[in-house]
Amino acid sequence: MIKHKNQRVGVFVDVQNMYYSAKNLFDAKVDFGAILKDAVSGRMLIRATSYVIKALETAEEIKFYSALDKQGFEVKIKDLQYFQDGTKKGDWDVGITIDAIKMSRQLDVVVFVTGDGDFVPAVEYLQYHGLLVEVMGFGETTNAHLKEIADEYTDLSRSKGQFLIAGGNKAKR
Repeated sequence: MIKHKNQRVGVFVDVQNMYYSAKNLFDAKVDFGAILKDAVSGRMLIRATSYVIKALETAEEIKFYSALDKQGFEVKIKDLQYFQDGTKKGDWDVGITIDAIKMSRQLDVVVFVTGDGDFVPAVEYLQYHGLLVEVMGFGETTNAHLKEIADEYTDLSRSKGQFLIAGGNKAKR
């Protein structure tokens, strides 16, 4: 896919999906700043939004939200839901989709940073309305159909040294 500097880009990051994928696959943390830089690729960034679930509101969580903000992300926070049967739920799938659709008239390219197959209908809808849709995720945990339908798919696992942080250092390639 050809990328040019006049393309207007919106980046929408499913933080929980990325966080748990990196933790479970590589015992590492995601370098969201590096992901944003790669997602934009010298084009015009219109908005970058990261969607997080607040679990405990610890000092570490607050520091993380602040770091996202400093890297250029608008940070949207939702509380973790607790149910009577003891289950917990926290996801932003609908919110991310609605925000991408609301922003779509100001964008040429939507970048979803997630591996969640629930975004397939959003990708198809945005493409139908003339947008290019790129997806960035870890190959091992990204839905196969999501990879296939994206106009461009970036497998973050192929460049772990660029996109992961392990113990304060970049993860090994």
